[in-house]
Amino acid sequence: MFRESARRLGALTVSAVAALVLSACGSEGGATDEQALVFAAVPSEESTSLQTKYEPIIAMLEKETGRKITFQNATDYAAVIEGQRAGKIHFAQYGPFSYVLAKNAGVDATPLGAFVEAPGDDPGYQSYAITKAGSSVTSLADVRGKSVCFVDPASTSGYLYPTAGLLAAGVDPKKDITAVIAGGHDASVLAVMSGQCEVGFAYDTMVDELLISKGQLAEGDVTVLWKSEVIPGSPLAVSGDLEPALLATITKAIHEKGNVDYLLANGFCSDPCDIGEEGRWGYTPVDDALYDGVRKVCETTKDEKCQ
Repeated sequence: MFRESARRLGALTVSAVAALVLSACGSEGGATDEQALVFAAVPSEESTSLQTKYEPIIAMLEKETGRKITFQNATDYAAVIEGQRAGKIHFAQYGPFSYVLAKNAGVDATPLGAFVEAPGDDPGYQSYAITKAGSSVTSLADVRGKSVCFVDPASTSGYLYPTAGLLAAGVDPKKDITAVIAGGHDASVLAVMSGQCEVGFAYDTMVDELLISKGQLAEGDVTVLWKSEVIPGSPLAVSGDLEPALLATITKAIHEKGNVDYLLANGFCSDPCDIGEEGRWGYTPVDDALYDGVRKVCETTKDEKCQ
């Protein structure tokens, strides 16, 4: 059920997938003091689990702002981009590529912070290409003619950097493989395990930690064929049309209180406290310039969505 023709990977299907988000998010335009705010995240994994992981952050932001904040499940990355562009989503947890696409699409949003594993860390992670242990595929050059799982056409570690890796290995992702859109990093890995894909892309922690901790993957089940260069961390971007005093309050809250230490100490979560992504300490401040490296990869791949 994950299959989608390779030629569709070039199109960001904003209008079709955005309808559900837009209808659920209230009236048009930016928030006012009387309106609830909406928080959404690109669907890196199963949506119910994703919502639970953002509850401590949302509860803290509600206390700091005095505003009701609802979590909006999204069907894919494009729905979050279109929802924020249309003023329906006020907080958007993007991947680096989807953030760049959002800015290219005219989204008025400011990146406040990106997740890190410990205080003082630089925000960053890697994309992995994995195959089932024992596979005859031992490098990206071997994937020609194979079925390959990507996460989403707007995913950084699940599509953009993998595309650059394939091109560097002499493989044309539009002609030389059968592309499959899995819809999530967990789904991409599990599709490899089930045999639906011979190779799959996902971010490092999903392979090294998350699926193993959930009992869905055991160490040694998969082989990592390729690792990308370090990718800048996934940003939380807040809409620029919020009232300045509210935006200042949100920025201060994310920078000073958007972390496990504060959330645990103040009763917003219990130990173990997983926020956003399992194993993350919290947010570190970032700015738009951090994502210039993603823009350079866009130039390398010449992906039409980057335009």
